[in-house]
Amino acid sequence: MTENNTVSRRQILSAHQTSQKIRRIAFEIYEQNFEEKGIIIAGIAGEGFAFAKRLTAELTEISPLDAQLIELRFDKNIHQQSPILFDRDLNVENQVVIVADDVLNTGRTLAFALEPFLKVPMKKVQVAVIVDRSHHKFPVHADYVGYSLSTTLTEHVEVVLSRETEEGVYLK
Repeated sequence: MTENNTVSRRQILSAHQTSQKIRRIAFEIYEQNFEEKGIIIAGIAGEGFAFAKRLTAELTEISPLDAQLIELRFDKNIHQQSPILFDRDLNVENQVVIVADDVLNTGRTLAFALEPFLKVPMKKVQVAVIVDRSHHKFPVHADYVGYSLSTTLTEHVEVVLSRETEEGVYLK
């Protein structure tokens, strides 16, 4: 602990490097879905949604895809999962959905986030993350990864996109 009661952290990616990773992921998504008229970017509430917003903006800039943004809200910290709520009504049937989160660690959060899409016929569901820590306990992998990072189980990766002055990826 430092004097101001915060855990010391080391910056892994700067704001500029993080933006480059997001742009590259947007290009990869477009390359894999160029025949589609539109896609849905479903961001997990918090920094995952901030990532989804940035991804949607990049896709809109680099492609003709109609990228629709939705937020997935649920409590990541309870063992028996609560219902997942979309922030607005949007028909996801027979659509391409990219579920976006900041960090893929064990896969638990993403496994829960995929639940509403398993209940309806989908064209394709893919996963995009900024950082993949590869400590998977669930059979979830990311189709689009900005940065793969080997960490110990006790280390914490923090992606900051919602606070401009601190934007980047940090290891605690």
